[in-house]
Amino acid sequence: MIELPEGSWWDWDVRHFDGSRLRLAAGHDLTYHHDLEVVFTDVAYLACATQFQDPRFREPTLDERALVRRHVGEDPPVIVAFDVDAPAGGGLLGCLVAAGSVEVVPGLVYRY
Repeated sequence: MIELPEGSWWDWDVRHFDGSRLRLAAGHDLTYHHDLEVVFTDVAYLACATQFQDPRFREPTLDERALVRRHVGEDPPVIVAFDVDAPAGGGLLGCLVAAGSVEVVPGLVYRY
């Protein structure tokens, strides 16, 4: 499970994904800038919305690990699971990222 620094990480979006490297951006309002990035490298499995709010990061369940193993063929070094509120209501959506590594990068990034 990843640990985020203290801050207001309400809004999230997929800032970049090229099939191997995934960059999630977070902040209290993503209109003009973001203050945090979570960067995954060597992404092997991805199931998440492109925009979401207030994710609750947690350990992946045994079923989620088995799902990744079926798709990837092995246990990747990093499996990150988190839940977000469904946009149309009706509970939580489970999200899953399997990758070679993950890095939390704080810092102001303007969106021009």
